[in-house]
Amino acid sequence: MDMIVDLYANHPFWIWMAFGAVLLAIEAATGSGWLLWAAASAAVTGLVSLTGLTSLPLEVFIFGALTLVTTLVSRRFIREVQGEGEDINDQASRLIGKTGRSVGAFNEGHGRAFIDGAEWSVDLEDGVDLASGVKVVVTGVAGPRLKVRPA
Repeated sequence: MDMIVDLYANHPFWIWMAFGAVLLAIEAATGSGWLLWAAASAAVTGLVSLTGLTSLPLEVFIFGALTLVTTLVSRRFIREVQGEGEDINDQASRLIGKTGRSVGAFNEGHGRAFIDGAEWSVDLEDGVDLASGVKVVVTGVAGPRLKVRPA
């Protein structure tokens, strides 16, 4: 135990950085999203320890407070960006309701459209032909293709 106390007394910055790295590695392995903010808080606490003006109890308090604040703020921010109940990895379903433009002429209701910064394979709901550059709205997802209608 004395070895750990001596190590911390001589190198608090590296202890906090190592702790943050372990938390970040666990986060990368699990993808939970919860440990990312604790890892960042450990890094900030390590930077604070470089000042030499703090003690272990104060650093633990700083780490805990930063972790709590950053986690709560990030959850609110992620909810606003992602939306309730949406799967962050399901890019196609997040496009429903967005508008884009057809890329090239449609043939028998099939074509491509530029929507939300990417080009997608799309099918028109009514199956008619559509000219290039026409504004379309995404109405659904059918496998790898989007369903659209003219806007």
